[in-house]
Amino acid sequence: MDRLSMFLTFMTGSVLTGGLVIFAFSLGLFNWTAILICAAIGFILSWPTGYVISRLIKKNDPGFDHTKVEDVDTPIPKPGSPEV
Repeated sequence: MDRLSMFLTFMTGSVLTGGLVIFAFSLGLFNWTAILICAAIGFILSWPTGYVISRLIKKNDPGFDHTKVEDVDTPIPKPGSPEV
């Protein structure tokens, strides 16, 4: 897991959850079950979406060399380690 995707996870989670809740409200579903289902879907999809956005940002960045990505042993990156 890279650092950028960790930050993007929080932003994409709130955007996905908010969009799904607004979509449920537009369908006339004004109950707690619909809101909880939308929140669960937003929570589940937040990390993969943040990871994909992080990869796209780094792929389009001319200053980032994605050919030298090293394998990371821990899920939480060390502060001095290179970006993955």
